[in-house]
Amino acid sequence: MLRSLFSGISGLRVNQTMLDVTGNNIANANTTGFKSSSTVFQDTLSQMLTAGAAGNAQRGGTNPIQVGLGVQIAGTSGNFTQGSNQTTGRPTDMMINGDGFFTVQDGNSLTYTRAGAFHWDDAGNLTAADGKFVMGYAADPTTGLVDTTKPMAHVNQFMNGIGTATPKLLSYEISSDGMVRGVYDDNSQHNIGQIAIADFVNPQGLNKVGDTQFAASASSGTPTYGVPGQGGNGTLTVGSLEMSNVDLAQEFTNLILAQRGFEASSKVITTSDQVLEDLVNIKR
Repeated sequence: MLRSLFSGISGLRVNQTMLDVTGNNIANANTTGFKSSSTVFQDTLSQMLTAGAAGNAQRGGTNPIQVGLGVQIAGTSGNFTQGSNQTTGRPTDMMINGDGFFTVQDGNSLTYTRAGAFHWDDAGNLTAADGKFVMGYAADPTTGLVDTTKPMAHVNQFMNGIGTATPKLLSYEISSDGMVRGVYDDNSQHNIGQIAIADFVNPQGLNKVGDTQFAASASSGTPTYGVPGQGGNGTLTVGSLEMSNVDLAQEFTNLILAQRGFEASSKVITTSDQVLEDLVNIKR
């Protein structure tokens, strides 16, 4: 009888976790670059009452008699499908079409995001909404080419060394391959740098660290860095943002499932309690 009580308790716990995950998804339905998650359940170890036996000439075989001991969370599964496009018209807003993440830096720490709501700060650095530096590769001031084998640097309007004196930088544009191109007061144009894209063997292994950002983990594997449109990386749509990929219809369905699962587990507990009470009353 106690087995059913503990099974009911485990059901309450996992369905509460499902409610927590679903509630977080719904809360972030309008969060730029947000990726939804789902809960995965698995049963716990079953108690063996009678082991199975092989058949022989005198008697046929028998199956084991096992009683399950409840349910537990196997994990949470991240959904990294593409979110919808929201056009903003801002020249520093970027959306990745396909695989990959923007790389941002805070001190010596690198994190990764699909939220491309960037802006230039007072020092000419391209930064995320929380002030972290967007990473990329500097263009050669003579050839305008980018060498992705060199270390990444903060994307800056002057990272190629041009525009700090003469000629002066007047404006810039960002193309679908992440190249930042400057227009100068002597009517010349030069490649400034190229925005970096990071990719992972197992994106679902990334750790969520807040601010719609992820950190690499042993499960995600080491990031592979490159540029948009190369090596399987997605291209950029400039002037647009990737919206949350939360499917509200699915999430509301999950709410109902979690609620019904919670109610059913509660019923198991109350029924087991009633049976135990009846057993106690037998002696009266």
